[in-house]
Amino acid sequence: MYVILVYDVEQKRVAKVCKYLRCYMNWIQNSVFEGELTEGKLKEIKFGLKKIIQESKDSVLIYSFADQKQVAREIMGIEKNPVDTIL
Repeated sequence: MYVILVYDVEQKRVAKVCKYLRCYMNWIQNSVFEGELTEGKLKEIKFGLKKIIQESKDSVLIYSFADQKQVAREIMGIEKNPVDTIL
């Protein structure tokens, strides 16, 4: 499945969340990650995030799609971190 994950966490946890997510997904912009994941990897990510964030103060949004073909992506302005697909 193709996943877009967006987070808004307190400043003291931003670096830790970012570092954790970089192990699984592609960093796109500040607080935005995307990538192909299995259901198992997504569950693993959610489990790890629950250990890092404070659910009473932080927010994580996860959008999942069957595959990347179902996502229309348009960039206005500069692309902060281009993702190359290498076959």
